[in-house]
Amino acid sequence: MISFDLRCKKGHVFEGWFSSGARFDADAKAKRIECPICGDKRIEKAPMAPNVAAGRGEERAPALPVSAPAPLPSGGPTPAQMAEMYKAMRKFQTMVEKNFDHVGDRFAEEARKIHHGEVDKRAIYGNATPDESKALKDEGIEFGEIPWLPRLNG
Repeated sequence: MISFDLRCKKGHVFEGWFSSGARFDADAKAKRIECPICGDKRIEKAPMAPNVAAGRGEERAPALPVSAPAPLPSGGPTPAQMAEMYKAMRKFQTMVEKNFDHVGDRFAEEARKIHHGEVDKRAIYGNATPDESKALKDEGIEFGEIPWLPRLNG
C-alpha cells in the first residue's frame, strides 16, 4: 500500500491509500475518488514532504510498518452528507458572527456579568476553557457549546 496526500479542486487536503501509483492514477481519472469534505471528484496529488537521506555516518531511523487504513464504519455519513453538514455548520457560524458580540477568551467573565445583571443582556460568543465551562454550569449559567470550523482560503 502507498499513501498520498490528495487535494480536491476546492483546496481540501486529505490522505488516500492505494495499492500503487498506477491505481491512484486510474481511480482519479475514472473519478472514483471523492473529497471527504465537499464530495468533489476532481482529485490530484498534493505536494508531500520529501524523504531526506541521512548524511554520511548517520544512521537512518527504522522504517515504520505500513498498514492499511482503518475501514470506514458502515452506516456512516457519505461525502455528500458530510459536505451538507459542513455547509449547514458554516451557515450557522456566519449567523453567529453577524448577530452576536465576539468576546474572545473573556466569555466566562462576560457570561457572568450578563447573568448577574451587571451589564445589559446581549448575545455573545467566545472561548472558554473546560474548567470555566464547568464553573459556569455549576453556577447555573446557561450557555451552549458549538463546534467552530476554521476559515478556509477561498
